[in-house]
Amino acid sequence: MIAIVDWSLESVGIVMFWTGILQCAWTFALYPASIFVLARLYPKKLTKLSSEEQFSVTVLIAAHNEEDRIRDRIKNILECEYPESLLDILVVSDGSSDFTVQTVKSFGLDRVSILERRDKSGKPACLNMAAAKATGDLLLFADARQTFAADAIKKLVRHFNDSSVVAVSGQLFPYGSIGGAAKGIDFYWKLEKSLRNAEAKLDSCIGCTGAIYALRRQCYSPIPQDTLLDDVIIPMQAVTGGRRVLFDSEARAYDPQRLDVKREKYRKARTLAGNFQMLFRYSEWLLPWKFRLWWKLASHKYSRLFTPVSLVTILAGNLILKDVPFYFFTLWAQFSLYLLAIFGIAFRNLRSPLFTVPAGFLFLSWMIVWGFVYYISGGYKSGWAKSV
Repeated sequence: MIAIVDWSLESVGIVMFWTGILQCAWTFALYPASIFVLARLYPKKLTKLSSEEQFSVTVLIAAHNEEDRIRDRIKNILECEYPESLLDILVVSDGSSDFTVQTVKSFGLDRVSILERRDKSGKPACLNMAAAKATGDLLLFADARQTFAADAIKKLVRHFNDSSVVAVSGQLFPYGSIGGAAKGIDFYWKLEKSLRNAEAKLDSCIGCTGAIYALRRQCYSPIPQDTLLDDVIIPMQAVTGGRRVLFDSEARAYDPQRLDVKREKYRKARTLAGNFQMLFRYSEWLLPWKFRLWWKLASHKYSRLFTPVSLVTILAGNLILKDVPFYFFTLWAQFSLYLLAIFGIAFRNLRSPLFTVPAGFLFLSWMIVWGFVYYISGGYKSGWAKSV
């Protein structure tokens, strides 16, 4: 005989509540904790770091109407501590209507060149074009807004002495935030960088920091023109055959923009839409026999996409169980956390983690919803947009 489960309303509430709790716990606590522990117990050793600059490097910059920033950006790269004979810069002007092209040409250096696209096509198209024309052993991806520390290139390049290393991500330091939800976002960004570092020590991190990372040129594969997460897709396409993507916290880039909720709202929506795009476009990356990093990708990138659903199921399950003493307590705990988050979002001058951490979490959860809507609406198909 087939056993029939008596799904009472209370049973449904228990399943909803604890399923949501487990999903959030795995995503934001158990997975990071497991990675930190495994990275400490079973670090994957590298060949001794090289102190000699033996790789030629081509820095790639996609630019659209960057006449105000491109001169200082190029000067910053040229002043980095790396042999002139091994470093060149390739800028792609993406339909610029200002003096970006003329500004780049005014340097009058053979190692500073520019490619022109008549119409704006988006950052992925620019990267494909630049990678096809680059001559360096390594491609170094950079943006027009940020600046590199003087030794940033040397720090990235030293890892490629190990043949298993296909890409190395540096660390981006945003200017910081005032308070409120932006301060919470700053907190989660720091946790994200710690997680990448641990993943890299264990084997390979998931993706790179788009403003500063290097990749072996022969391992670059063109990406679709509407790609949103180029700094994840490009390195993930290159990790086949046991290759690794590393994270070097000493290779530093600095962003002059302050972390701001309005600007972060737009950026985060595009990033999360990119996660949905990657999930559906590269679904084979979730198959263990096709992609060895599948569990990291699923836990680091995709699991968090279910957070809004989990928060709803936790609350709904808790409301069903509100007459049970334990769940009555957890219901009021939820309400208290949401209230703290709302205060953190509403009052930007609040700097206490008691407010900023819940505010950042609620903000990022809402951004997942917005990112999904942005993805299914097709708004992402414009390719890329420059933040101001």
